[in-house]
Amino acid sequence: MQIVLATHNLHKIREIREMLKPLKNLDILSLSNFPDYQLPEETGSTFEENAAIKAEHAAKALNNWVIADDSGLVVPTLGGQPGVISKRYAGPDATDRENRLKLLEDMAKLSDIDRSAYFECCLVIASPEGIKKTVSGLCEGTILEEERGRNGFGYDPLFMKNDYDKAFAELDESTKNRISHRRKAIEKLLTTLETLR
Repeated sequence: MQIVLATHNLHKIREIREMLKPLKNLDILSLSNFPDYQLPEETGSTFEENAAIKAEHAAKALNNWVIADDSGLVVPTLGGQPGVISKRYAGPDATDRENRLKLLEDMAKLSDIDRSAYFECCLVIASPEGIKKTVSGLCEGTILEEERGRNGFGYDPLFMKNDYDKAFAELDESTKNRISHRRKAIEKLLTTLETLR
């Protein structure tokens, strides 16, 4: 059975494909298979709202089952920022590096517990008839004072998971995929995905 990952983000596509490998019933496509399709604007105020907007729109437009992801980094001391604007934190066309530099700047005077943060991932499965399931996963940790590592993407060089001594960007891909917020969300979807026909 076909299911479309409603994203152009190659890192997310690779991660999710890897996590769904055990499901032999799924033929996993992404938006790169539909070059003429454009995702709607993310107007939600939560990860769940944005994932739902993307899932419903893509499922109807592509007449297919869809998994949509919305995720980001939340720093409680910064009032929940970057949050839903994680990708645009330093501006509408900001690069990952610009976003990280802004975060370091905004947290420059913070220490210890005030540097606590978590990644959140919300996943929504939808068919052309509407939303079938919504799940989310968290990964809690700390924001480092400088970038570390060359792997991963986004805020990975600044994020160290609780009980680990390496930034996400210092971990190999298989380790990160085993402990990440996206993995926790995907695990909650597996039963539903196994039953799709």
